[in-house]
Amino acid sequence: MKKLREQRLSGEFRKNIYEIIQNKVKNPDISELFSVSDVEVTNDLKHAKVYVSVFSGSEESKKRTFDAIAASAGFIRKELGVMMHIRTVPELHFMTDKSQDYGEKIDKLLEGLTYGENEDDDNENS
Repeated sequence: MKKLREQRLSGEFRKNIYEIIQNKVKNPDISELFSVSDVEVTNDLKHAKVYVSVFSGSEESKKRTFDAIAASAGFIRKELGVMMHIRTVPELHFMTDKSQDYGEKIDKLLEGLTYGENEDDDNENS
């Protein structure tokens, strides 16, 4: 389980990284709706994995938006240091958050299940 300090920093990083990308990064390739779903910070604060979800119907648009965000890592890191007033700002490693895709896959599998039909048939025959 994460330590309290790491949890607090992760939440602050997540909120501030989203705000920086939304308001300060001026890249026209960031054209799709996105969210920063999680930030995992190492104990020594040298590295942070930033999980980003991009919401788009087109895989090409998703990739273009994600790549533009990842390419802005240096600028985001600099702005993060200014916003949070911390001495050590971790190196940001952007990762695609696959949890939404996984959730959709599970939903489709659950929709395909048919349960309860056999129970009704058994009750009618009794």
